[in-house]
Amino acid sequence: MIRSMTGYGDAEVDCPAGRVRVEVKSVNHRFFNANIRTPSGFDRFEKAISDALKAHLTRGHISVSLTVDRSASAGEQEVAVDVEKARGLVAALRRLRDELGVAGEPDLALIARFSDVFRAPEIDRTEGVEEELLVGLTSTAAEACLVMRISEGERLEEDLNGRLAVMASQLDTVEARAPGRLLEHRDRLREAVRELAEQVDVDEERLAREIAYTAERWDINEEVVRFRSHIELFREALAGDSAEPVGKRLGFLVQEMHREANTIGSKANDAEIAEAAVAIKEEIERLREQIENVE
Repeated sequence: MIRSMTGYGDAEVDCPAGRVRVEVKSVNHRFFNANIRTPSGFDRFEKAISDALKAHLTRGHISVSLTVDRSASAGEQEVAVDVEKARGLVAALRRLRDELGVAGEPDLALIARFSDVFRAPEIDRTEGVEEELLVGLTSTAAEACLVMRISEGERLEEDLNGRLAVMASQLDTVEARAPGRLLEHRDRLREAVRELAEQVDVDEERLAREIAYTAERWDINEEVVRFRSHIELFREALAGDSAEPVGKRLGFLVQEMHREANTIGSKANDAEIAEAAVAIKEEIERLREQIENVE
């Protein structure tokens, strides 16, 4: 069983501080890479959040968003008023009036324009939100993300197995065609010799040596056997029930498949085999693209 690295999960809870919500999104990445966004003051919890993620998700670019909606909590914080500063402002405005000889009296609307008269209460934004709560929410969201990754992995596995079947079918074509191209090459050599020297008998022994040499150069049996072995190992990795990530192992097998396909193509010397080799390499590229998202 394989797991995709694309997933999403969330979790939220109401507490005295308000509604706390954690969202976890993941996409493909070679390693574990967490990007954690928290409100001001919550950065001290980032390591605990990261550790909670690692307990469930081992690879991928993981984006975590923590939000705290305090409007969901009861009570409002009282705004402090600096009365002494307000008195000083009124006195200063009256002196200015008298000095300038203008009419008017400072009123509340005018005093309210001076923002330093009012002071917001200093509060701990993390108050009421414990680390244990955040770790629990992160674990729940990560588990939901993992469930989605497993579901996506099942669909991905079906696609990968289909591509392996196509490659195995193309290998059947290569194996079936390989002996025939040697016989055709032998016949072409014999005909060429006859045309060059119509009165001279063909030296069958020398022709046989030439065919043997050509057969050795064109032999693709080892490449086909190794390729089939890679396909079986790939299938075993897909079907395995281990919780260990298999993405890197599949990547290595795809690399080896590509190597064998290149060799088969270079030794083909036959249009049908060359066409099959190209088709195999096209499927390998599709495999390579897909396993980029396999954990």
